Amino acid sequence: MTALLGVRELLLLLATSFRDSHVGSRQRVTPRKKLTLGRHWGTLTLGATLRDDSEDGLSSSLDSPHCGGLRMQSSVMKVCTSFTAEYAKYGHVKMHHGYTNVLGLGDSSTWRLPCLNRYVYMFLAPLLIPIITPLVAVERLREVELRTALRTLGLISLGLYSQYWLLLNVSGFQSPSSALACMLITRSLLAHPYLHVNIFQHIGLPMFSPDKKPRRIHMMSLGVLNLPRLPVLDWAFGHSLISCHVEHHLFPRLSDNMCLKVKPVVSQFLHEKQLPYNEDSYLARFWLFLQRYEEFMVQTPPITELVGLQ
Repeated sequence: MTALLGVRELLLLLATSFRDSHVGSRQRVTPRKKLTLGRHWGTLTLGATLRDDSEDGLSSSLDSPHCGGLRMQSSVMKVCTSFTAEYAKYGHVKMHHGYTNVLGLGDSSTWRLPCLNRYVYMFLAPLLIPIITPLVAVERLREVELRTALRTLGLISLGLYSQYWLLLNVSGFQSPSSALACMLITRSLLAHPYLHVNIFQHIGLPMFSPDKKPRRIHMMSLGVLNLPRLPVLDWAFGHSLISCHVEHHLFPRLSDNMCLKVKPVVSQFLHEKQLPYNEDSYLARFWLFLQRYEEFMVQTPPITELVGLQ
C-alpha cells in the first residue's frame, strides 16, 4: 500500500486538474462533455490503480480516421513479423514496467551487445534489426505451447509473404531480389531511432538492486527519461515512447494523447516533490553514448541506493 502513495497523490493532482479544466468552464456543459469528463476520470483511475498488469501497446496515431489505410500495413509489417503476445506481455509489461532499471529484471540489458564496438553498434547494428527480429521470435517459440508456436509461425510467414507478394504484383517490382531489397530497406528506415530510443531512455540512468527496489514513484522518476517532441518519431512510435515516456511508465494504461495531456501536471508534481524529471535531446544522448559507450553498454552498471527517500 505504501508503495503507491506517491502515485496516488499524483493521481489526485491529475484528477483535480481535469476537474478544473472541464467543470470550471463558464460554457454550458453538454451531455457530450460530461461523457468526455467521465472517460478521462476512468482512464486515469485504471492507469494508476492497475499499474503494470496490462499494457495498451498501440500508438494513438493509428486510431485516427485518416490512418485507416495504414492499419493493414502496420499489421503486415509489424504484428505479423514480431513476437508472440504472451512473450511481449511478460517481457515488456510484467518485467520492464514492473521492475524498471532493476538489474537482472527490467534493466533493458537485452539491448546490450558488449561484443560490438560503439560505431558498429550505433550505426550498423540497427540495419540488422529487420533480419534478427523474426529469427529471435522463432527462437523464443521453444518456450511456448505448440498451438501458440504454430500460430506465430503462420503470422510471421503471412506477414513476410504478403509484403513480398504486394511488391511483386501491385507495386510493379520486376525481380524477387529487388522486392526483397525493398522489404529490407522499408523495414530499416526507422531502425536506428528505434534502437537508440530504447537505450537512451533507460540505460545510463540510476540502476537498482532487486532486493532494494525503491518505491514506484522514485523508480519511474529516476530511471526513465523523456526526449523532446519530434514529429517523425512521434508519428512512428507515439508520444508514450518519445516525449511522454515518464508518464507512460507511471500510467501504462493511458493512451498517447492522454499521456501528452497529463505531461505538464506530472512534471510539476515531480518538481514540487523535489524528484527528478529526466529530459534530454536526441543528439545529446547520442553523443553521450558515443563518448561513454564502454561504461553504459559494456561494463556492469553501478547500483544506486536511495537514502532518506524511503
